Amino acid sequence: MSQSAKGKDPQAVFQSGTARRGRAAAAGRDALNHAAAALAKAGFSDPTLVLNWREIAGSDMARIAQPVRLSEGPDGAVLTLRCEAGAAVFLQHQTRALLERINGYLGASRIARLRLVAGELTRSSEPMDHPGRSPKGKAEESPSGDKLPLSEALSRLARSRSGNRPKRAD
Repeated sequence: MSQSAKGKDPQAVFQSGTARRGRAAAAGRDALNHAAAALAKAGFSDPTLVLNWREIAGSDMARIAQPVRLSEGPDGAVLTLRCEAGAAVFLQHQTRALLERINGYLGASRIARLRLVAGELTRSSEPMDHPGRSPKGKAEESPSGDKLPLSEALSRLARSRSGNRPKRAD
């Protein structure tokens, strides 16, 4: 008969490394494993290049290009960047400066050349500001974009909190 884990310390069961039946693992650990696997498949053994891309390349370069793959070759590594179609010519002119910045971060002469691939960039959405942290003196905007007076904004808030929605005229 197997022993029950009821008498044991719950933290010790999680730290033992054995999976328990019917117990969900921490979501962060699972997400981290999936992200590490995806980055390793793309050739990024160290994810800092992807995670710190904006600081490494600069905000202007990061806006028009993103690292996609890192492949090791006999003459050095080749970094593949996905860039917007119109930005490829600009990036070709900036290749030397960009390589200097990347190699300054990763180590001398780690990246031998850049490969540019035109494509659509994935934009990370910045988290929306909390409504309570908005600068003072600014009025709330309606969905159409015009400014609402304070009384209208408060009445909208009250309706949404109470669940009473205005009836539509059909």
